[in-house]
Amino acid sequence: MKISELDVENLSVDQISRLLFGLSDDGEQGDCIFVFGSKNGYEYRVPKAVELYNAGRAKKILFSGGATWGDQSEPEAIAMKRAAVALGVDAEDILTETESKHTKENVLASLLTLDREFQLQSVRRLLVVTTTFHMRRCYLALNTFMPHWIQYSLCSVDDRTTRSDNWWLNPKGLDRARNEARKVIEYVQIGALIDDEF
Repeated sequence: MKISELDVENLSVDQISRLLFGLSDDGEQGDCIFVFGSKNGYEYRVPKAVELYNAGRAKKILFSGGATWGDQSEPEAIAMKRAAVALGVDAEDILTETESKHTKENVLASLLTLDREFQLQSVRRLLVVTTTFHMRRCYLALNTFMPHWIQYSLCSVDDRTTRSDNWWLNPKGLDRARNEARKVIEYVQIGALIDDEF
């Protein structure tokens, strides 16, 4: 079934689960670890990126995100970089993109950063890090806006309330998963993201 064929007003638990939680890591090595920004990116996403880096799956990490939250004056990417350095990553192996404010912009703004570091035509695979429920939208955005020759290893990380085994069991997870599924479907239906089987 195509994502565009889903009825956003009548999604079942099974449909949301397959849409948001049906992607997995293929274990491949890549050119760079691409970490999508988040208010709490340092809590879940940074440790996952550091784990991949320490395992030798990529030699560079790109933190993407220019949003600031509450009394936090530094962009998401800078906060994540600080956390990664504190966990032992060499600062010279970290790239940052601090212009983007949301998922689509994470991809678009990171194109220039990747080109400056690697020459875009040389990039073959990115290891993508985000929370599990957010991965489908990230994957579609990458496939929509990045060059067609780049492949992706999808390295999801779970948070506490919106995991594949519990999202429908608590109000926060239920609300978050439903809203995320709605965004993915509506963006596909208006042509902002490419359609895909799920």
